[in-house]
Amino acid sequence: MSAADAAEPGRLGTAIAPPAAPARAPAPGNLFRPISAEDEEQQPTEIESLCMNCYRNGVTRLLLTKIPFFREIIVSSFSCEHCNWTNTEIQSAGRIQDQGVRYTLTVRAQEDMNREVVKTDSATTRIPELDFEIPAFSQKGALTTVEGLISRAISGLEQDQPTRRASEEAIAERIDEFIVKLKELKQVASPFTLIIDDPSGNSFVENPFAPQRDDALVITHYNRTSKQEEMLGLQAEVPEEKPEEDDLRNEVLQFSTNCPECSAPAQTNMKLVQIPHFKEVIIMATNCENCGHRTNEVKSGGAVEPLGTRITLHVTDPSDLTRDLLKSETCSVEIPELEFELGMSVLGGKFTTLEGLLQDIRELVTKNPFTLGDSSSPGQAQKLQEFSEKLDQMIQGHMKAHFIMDDPAGNSYLQNVYAPEDDPEMKVEHYKRSFDQNEDLGLNDMKTEGYETGLATQR
Repeated sequence: MSAADAAEPGRLGTAIAPPAAPARAPAPGNLFRPISAEDEEQQPTEIESLCMNCYRNGVTRLLLTKIPFFREIIVSSFSCEHCNWTNTEIQSAGRIQDQGVRYTLTVRAQEDMNREVVKTDSATTRIPELDFEIPAFSQKGALTTVEGLISRAISGLEQDQPTRRASEEAIAERIDEFIVKLKELKQVASPFTLIIDDPSGNSFVENPFAPQRDDALVITHYNRTSKQEEMLGLQAEVPEEKPEEDDLRNEVLQFSTNCPECSAPAQTNMKLVQIPHFKEVIIMATNCENCGHRTNEVKSGGAVEPLGTRITLHVTDPSDLTRDLLKSETCSVEIPELEFELGMSVLGGKFTTLEGLLQDIRELVTKNPFTLGDSSSPGQAQKLQEFSEKLDQMIQGHMKAHFIMDDPAGNSYLQNVYAPEDDPEMKVEHYKRSFDQNEDLGLNDMKTEGYETGLATQR
């Protein structure tokens, strides 16, 4: 269950108890009211239904209505008089629209919190200012207001807080802080943005000025992607590419080689992998059955980039150590707080996590034969010990530090957990390479245009 979703009672589709009692008129003082003035005579239909909490009979109320300047919807509400379990949800009474829709509302005043909102199951809700998102199909459809959406998210985050273990106190504290930020949004102390993105096109945000234009609301219609069509059940899974098209992303290629340790015949596995928000890389791994030697190597699947790349990550939380990382052979690593720098080509190309690379650095430094044994000086051994202790603290998430990757070829990568948004703790800089850096990469003498003339002259 999504953290942003409140507890869901029994669903109407499977909750009707046979035989169903005939529909009856609503009791006096019914709180249900039509959405528009022209529907004053319309009343909900009541059906006796099975409660999925206590398994006794409750009542489901159905209201078929139409939202002005929108379309028809079905509002259903279930309540059980025995255990007081309740549930309310909405369903679109029309078909899936030809295009998806995205509503972007800038909430500037308290009046905006009262705007009616229809959010279907397939809609994604985002508040960019808080990096907050409620994924599609994590909540049931709802007919509510902007304030109601935020209140529902708060309820979902609060429901499991009292049952958390002591080991999760740090996570619970961060959730509590986030709940406070959500509650502050309801006061509208400063403007914020609410985005409802629905590929089915059946979500809705009220325009109180309709049919005139609303400056605070932007409505965007777009064509669905194949993945969105599949998610909505409008098409079958995307068919696999034909084998003759050589789709290397779905294959692990093998070729024969010799073990670099014992020279016995061995097999090397190679796979082409697409890293999200980056590029393709080639992962190669060799396992020798004769001596047990294992190697793995990562090669960039693309060309040298026009500009070099410098990535600086401020490691502030243990979760930063789980970020995926691609270090090419041309990348150097620096940790200023430890006064440490790892040169180009050291450790080779690696596709691992930040924690994995730090472990490799620790093993490389602490097992260096020139810093061990009788030949090492006492001062050098003490510095190595201090470095190892600080690096261990960083690996355990107890030390904040800056982790810098500098790749003149632009083929290294560090995961942005906020993608496609900017990461507040990570800075990516692109720079023009110096002459010496181009020399190290062999680019100064490389000629890609007019080389035929040079070949003819040599002959």
